Amino acid sequence: MGLRGVRAVSVTARPGRIVEESTTTPARARVVWLMVAALCLAVAVIASLAIGSRPISFPTVLDALTAPDGSDAHLVVRELRVPRTVLGVLAGAAFGVSGALIQAFTRNPLADPGILGVNAGAGFAVVVGVALLGVTRTYQYLPLAFAGALLATALVYTIAARGAGGAGGVTPLRLTLVGVALSAVLGGISSALTLLDAETFDHMRFWGAGSISDRPPGTIGSVAGFIVAGLVLAMVCARSLNAMGLGEETARALGVNVIAMRVTCIVAVTLLCGAATAAAGPIGFVGLMVPHAVRWLTGPDQRWILPFTLLLAPTLLLVSDIVGRLVVWPGELQVGIVTAFIGAPVLMLLIRRTRASAL
Repeated sequence: MGLRGVRAVSVTARPGRIVEESTTTPARARVVWLMVAALCLAVAVIASLAIGSRPISFPTVLDALTAPDGSDAHLVVRELRVPRTVLGVLAGAAFGVSGALIQAFTRNPLADPGILGVNAGAGFAVVVGVALLGVTRTYQYLPLAFAGALLATALVYTIAARGAGGAGGVTPLRLTLVGVALSAVLGGISSALTLLDAETFDHMRFWGAGSISDRPPGTIGSVAGFIVAGLVLAMVCARSLNAMGLGEETARALGVNVIAMRVTCIVAVTLLCGAATAAAGPIGFVGLMVPHAVRWLTGPDQRWILPFTLLLAPTLLLVSDIVGRLVVWPGELQVGIVTAFIGAPVLMLLIRRTRASAL
């Protein structure tokens, strides 16, 4: 492989400067593409407000937002589509950024937000609440899902630390193995409880498929703070993750506190994925696919990957939700099903490109 154009890196460099550009896209072009990504998100938001079983024109949508008159169309926009769209933006950003964090943290390009057991923990807590505690309403299992995500992540890290002889010996591979094992166990128990109780299955079928529609009042307020906090922590981790990409010893030589960085990443992933899963269900492929596509454009620099993912992941989720409203019109298909249909073939195309898969 030719080395032309690649500059040497000093071990005294700042952590945020150690990742050289592995793409021909210059910084100015990246800024332009970032603006394009923001425009795509804005278009997706407008389309989400206008498109559905009842199409609504853009002027009517604008009037509903700025000067509502109580008409049916305005009520549909304000009471149904605005909360749905806002939740789609929050959940998409959370799943996408948490996926980018996990892929960088574990140095595994096939990692996704469920690899640390977060989704499995949230789903298990909800199933237990429905099957054993008689929980029947969505607002009641939101705190259960979030608590399950937190406990599952803490359990994964504890098991990995004990097996490694302490927190200092925890490696991304060990966390991955423990997370996959715990996810399998919790997923199996959840499936058994669901199949044994028809009422539990009836309550779980829509949440388990992943949906941002028909969420109870207060859902956005319950999870927004956690998601925003997780996004802030993720941005704080960007420089350190760049250093970790060169290995732990190099990262330590560059002044990175590896243990603190790991804990911060795990907390960020738990906040993001736990809150999003609690509100919208375990929506797959967003956190796996979007960082791959972004990395093809930006290279391995997390300072660019995370902002691009923050914009493009909710765009993908909203577009998938719009597609779900149209393919079985006048009915609807859950967004988690659509992301799987879209994500699988796109991901297979992306992983054929070595630049897209490189970390």
